[in-house]
Amino acid sequence: MMKIKNLLKILIKKKYKISVAESCTGGLLSSSITSISGASKIFNLGLVTYSNRSKIKVLKVNKNIIRKYGAVSYECCYAMVNNLSKISKANINISITGIAGPNGGTKQKPVGLVYIGVKKGNKTQINRCLFKSKKRSSIQRATVKKALDLILRIAK
Repeated sequence: MMKIKNLLKILIKKKYKISVAESCTGGLLSSSITSISGASKIFNLGLVTYSNRSKIKVLKVNKNIIRKYGAVSYECCYAMVNNLSKISKANINISITGIAGPNGGTKQKPVGLVYIGVKKGNKTQINRCLFKSKKRSSIQRATVKKALDLILRIAK
Protein backbone atom coordinates (compact mmCIF):
# COMPACT_ATOMS: atom_id res chain seq x y z
CA MET A 1 0.00 0.00 0.00
CA MET A 2 2.78 2.44 0.94
CA LYS A 3 4.64 1.59 -2.24
CA ILE A 4 1.63 2.48 -4.39
CA LYS A 5 1.11 5.76 -2.52
CA ASN A 6 4.76 6.69 -3.09
CA LEU A 7 4.51 5.69 -6.73
CA LEU A 8 1.37 7.80 -7.10
CA LYS A 9 3.15 10.84 -5.63
CA ILE A 10 6.08 10.45 -8.04
CA LEU A 11 3.84 9.97 -11.07
CA ILE A 12 1.62 12.95 -10.15
CA LYS A 13 4.68 15.15 -9.58
CA LYS A 14 6.12 14.21 -12.98
CA LYS A 15 2.68 14.46 -14.61
CA TYR A 16 3.01 10.91 -15.93
CA LYS A 17 0.07 8.82 -17.08
CA ILE A 18 0.15 5.06 -16.82
CA SER A 19 -1.66 2.34 -18.78
CA VAL A 20 -1.76 -1.39 -18.21
CA ALA A 21 -2.52 -4.51 -20.29
CA GLU A 22 -2.83 -7.54 -18.04
CA SER A 23 -3.36 -11.19 -18.74
CA CYS A 24 -2.56 -13.63 -15.90
CA THR A 25 -3.12 -11.00 -13.18
CA GLY A 26 -6.68 -10.39 -14.39
CA GLY A 27 -6.78 -6.69 -13.49
CA LEU A 28 -5.04 -6.98 -10.13
CA LEU A 29 -2.40 -4.39 -11.03
CA SER A 30 -5.04 -1.92 -12.26
CA SER A 31 -7.10 -2.59 -9.14
CA SER A 32 -4.08 -2.08 -6.86
CA ILE A 33 -3.32 1.29 -8.41
CA THR A 34 -6.91 2.53 -8.58
CA SER A 35 -7.60 1.51 -4.98
CA ILE A 36 -5.58 4.57 -3.91
CA SER A 37 -7.30 7.95 -3.77
CA GLY A 38 -5.90 10.28 -6.42
CA ALA A 39 -5.18 7.50 -8.92
CA SER A 40 -7.38 9.24 -11.50
CA LYS A 41 -4.61 11.84 -11.90
CA ILE A 42 -2.22 9.20 -13.27
CA PHE A 43 -4.17 6.09 -14.29
CA ASN A 44 -5.18 6.22 -17.92
CA LEU A 45 -6.26 2.79 -19.10
CA GLY A 46 -6.43 -0.77 -17.85
CA LEU A 47 -7.11 -3.68 -20.17
CA VAL A 48 -7.49 -7.31 -19.22
CA THR A 49 -6.56 -9.12 -22.42
CA TYR A 50 -6.87 -12.59 -20.99
CA SER A 51 -7.60 -14.60 -24.10
CA ASN A 52 -5.36 -14.91 -27.14
CA ARG A 53 -8.26 -13.53 -29.15
CA SER A 54 -8.36 -10.33 -27.07
CA LYS A 55 -4.59 -9.93 -27.37
CA ILE A 56 -5.00 -10.15 -31.15
CA LYS A 57 -8.21 -8.10 -31.51
CA VAL A 58 -7.75 -5.42 -28.86
CA LEU A 59 -3.96 -5.10 -28.57
CA LYS A 60 -3.29 -5.97 -32.22
CA VAL A 61 -0.72 -8.61 -31.31
CA ASN A 62 0.11 -10.39 -34.56
CA LYS A 63 -1.48 -13.85 -34.40
CA ASN A 64 1.71 -15.34 -35.84
CA ILE A 65 3.60 -14.19 -32.73
CA ILE A 66 1.18 -16.13 -30.53
CA ARG A 67 1.22 -19.10 -32.92
CA LYS A 68 5.04 -19.23 -33.05
CA TYR A 69 6.07 -18.22 -29.52
CA GLY A 70 2.87 -18.55 -27.46
CA ALA A 71 0.99 -15.96 -25.43
CA VAL A 72 3.45 -16.42 -22.58
CA SER A 73 6.60 -15.24 -24.31
CA TYR A 74 9.04 -12.35 -24.54
CA GLU A 75 7.73 -11.65 -28.05
CA CYS A 76 4.06 -11.49 -27.06
CA CYS A 77 4.80 -9.33 -24.00
CA TYR A 78 6.84 -6.98 -26.19
CA ALA A 79 4.03 -6.67 -28.76
CA MET A 80 1.47 -6.14 -25.98
CA VAL A 81 3.35 -3.24 -24.35
CA ASN A 82 4.31 -1.56 -27.62
CA ASN A 83 0.80 -1.75 -29.05
CA LEU A 84 -0.70 -0.61 -25.74
CA SER A 85 1.48 2.49 -25.89
CA LYS A 86 0.06 3.33 -29.33
CA ILE A 87 -3.53 2.93 -28.07
CA SER A 88 -3.10 4.67 -24.71
CA LYS A 89 -0.60 7.45 -25.42
CA ALA A 90 0.43 7.13 -21.74
CA ASN A 91 3.96 7.97 -20.58
CA ILE A 92 4.42 4.57 -18.97
CA ASN A 93 2.84 1.37 -20.30
CA ILE A 94 2.91 -2.04 -18.66
CA SER A 95 2.08 -5.47 -20.09
CA ILE A 96 1.80 -8.70 -18.14
CA THR A 97 1.48 -12.23 -19.52
CA GLY A 98 2.21 -15.46 -17.71
CA ILE A 99 1.08 -18.73 -16.20
CA ALA A 100 -0.50 -18.20 -12.78
CA GLY A 101 -1.33 -21.89 -12.33
CA PRO A 102 -1.87 -24.13 -10.59
CA ASN A 103 -2.33 -25.88 -13.97
CA GLY A 104 -1.23 -25.02 -17.49
CA GLY A 105 2.52 -25.17 -17.06
CA THR A 106 4.98 -27.19 -19.13
CA LYS A 107 8.66 -28.02 -18.75
CA GLN A 108 9.55 -25.13 -21.10
CA LYS A 109 6.97 -22.79 -19.56
CA PRO A 110 6.38 -23.74 -15.93
CA VAL A 111 3.69 -22.38 -13.63
CA GLY A 112 5.01 -19.09 -12.25
CA LEU A 113 6.62 -17.96 -15.51
CA VAL A 114 5.60 -14.33 -16.09
CA TYR A 115 6.76 -11.66 -18.51
CA ILE A 116 6.35 -8.01 -17.51
CA GLY A 117 6.88 -5.38 -20.18
CA VAL A 118 7.56 -1.75 -19.28
CA LYS A 119 7.69 0.99 -21.89
CA LYS A 120 8.52 4.61 -21.17
CA GLY A 121 9.05 6.91 -24.11
CA ASN A 122 10.86 4.87 -26.74
CA LYS A 123 12.54 2.58 -24.19
CA THR A 124 11.05 -0.89 -23.76
CA GLN A 125 12.20 -3.53 -21.32
CA ILE A 126 10.83 -7.04 -20.95
CA ASN A 127 11.39 -8.80 -17.64
CA ARG A 128 11.22 -12.57 -17.42
CA CYS A 129 10.22 -13.68 -13.93
CA LEU A 130 9.90 -17.15 -12.49
CA PHE A 131 7.91 -17.10 -9.27
CA LYS A 132 8.49 -20.19 -7.13
CA SER A 133 5.06 -20.40 -5.54
CA LYS A 134 2.60 -22.84 -7.07
CA LYS A 135 -0.37 -20.95 -5.66
CA ARG A 136 -2.27 -18.87 -8.20
CA SER A 137 -2.99 -15.94 -5.88
CA SER A 138 0.63 -15.82 -4.68
CA ILE A 139 1.93 -15.71 -8.25
CA GLN A 140 -0.54 -12.96 -9.15
CA ARG A 141 0.38 -10.89 -6.08
CA ALA A 142 4.13 -11.40 -6.65
CA THR A 143 3.68 -10.29 -10.27
CA VAL A 144 1.90 -7.09 -9.21
CA LYS A 145 4.59 -6.37 -6.61
CA LYS A 146 7.33 -6.85 -9.22
CA ALA A 147 5.45 -4.67 -11.74
CA LEU A 148 5.10 -1.88 -9.17
CA ASP A 149 8.85 -2.10 -8.43
CA LEU A 150 9.62 -1.83 -12.15
CA ILE A 151 7.27 1.15 -12.57
CA LEU A 152 8.83 2.88 -9.57
CA ARG A 153 12.32 2.30 -10.98
CA ILE A 154 11.44 3.66 -14.43
CA ALA A 155 9.40 6.61 -13.08
CA LYS A 156 12.23 8.06 -10.97
